[in-house]
Amino acid sequence: MTLPDPQFNALGELHHFIDLDALDKAMLTRILDTAEGFAGVNDRTVKSVPLLRGKTVANLFFENSTRTRTAFELAAKRLSADILNVDLVTSSTAKGETLLDTLRVLEALQCDMFIVRHGDSGAAHFIARHVSPAINVINGGDGQHSHPTQGMLDMFTIRRHKGSFENLCVVIIGDIQHSRVARSDISALIKLGTGEVRVVGPRTLIPAEVESLGVTVYSTLDNALIGADVIMGLRLQKERMRSATVPSSSEFYRTYGLTPARLAKAKPDALVMHPGPTNRGVEIAGSVADGAQSVILEQVTYGIAVRMAVMSIIMGNATSLRRAGT
Repeated sequence: MTLPDPQFNALGELHHFIDLDALDKAMLTRILDTAEGFAGVNDRTVKSVPLLRGKTVANLFFENSTRTRTAFELAAKRLSADILNVDLVTSSTAKGETLLDTLRVLEALQCDMFIVRHGDSGAAHFIARHVSPAINVINGGDGQHSHPTQGMLDMFTIRRHKGSFENLCVVIIGDIQHSRVARSDISALIKLGTGEVRVVGPRTLIPAEVESLGVTVYSTLDNALIGADVIMGLRLQKERMRSATVPSSSEFYRTYGLTPARLAKAKPDALVMHPGPTNRGVEIAGSVADGAQSVILEQVTYGIAVRMAVMSIIMGNATSLRRAGT
């Protein structure tokens, strides 16, 4: 029996934010439009709005990620929520306590939302199915499966610079096999009507089924970059590789590193993106990462507005559900 998608409540609205696969173009656009409204908060003297005042958001990070945890923390604070950072990497879950036991304890603290980061694919779905109905779950990255807020902040960055997706050529470079970011980006790009999405990397790092997602696979980076409007580099996720799937970092850079010479093959106004952390001299040259076409730091900034958008939409839907008495 196929279980219903836990992301949606009884009214068909977002209750959890686990991945982008079941979301349509209208929902993705709503998130982007809502984020536009929050993007200006950074420029205010008082960098907060009262939308989540009185709510408690718990960062449940079973896997280290200072960048993502900090972005969610800032987003929650700017929505006026109370934030609880729980270090689950070294907590009782590492001492034998089960995941469900940990959830029950955290539920007893009367939290309203869990931000979950976990090294196992599917962990966020599991948690969403087992938490109290009063708690909303946002996936902050699970294994090789999904990183939906990273995907949406990448889309927000592209839309801010390029306006629309229909005529764009987007190239994603590197470790597609182990990247949850690549999966979320591809899903969002296809749903938003991107003209062409290309992936390129070592054969051992390209999933066999990736073309079924609507992308075109290229064997050489030089050819893939011709006519590109957006270039996304990915980190080599060596911690997820079970064997030596690339010869060496230097060999990867020689063949697939984004250098100034290779960037010149793309359109003159092509954006350079990377979810971070960047490995300079492996995936990208330092001069390219710091160059005029790079929007890598903008991605970090926009991530706050996008996460504010997702959190506010989900909490707003929870309020609507309670008012409907469902």
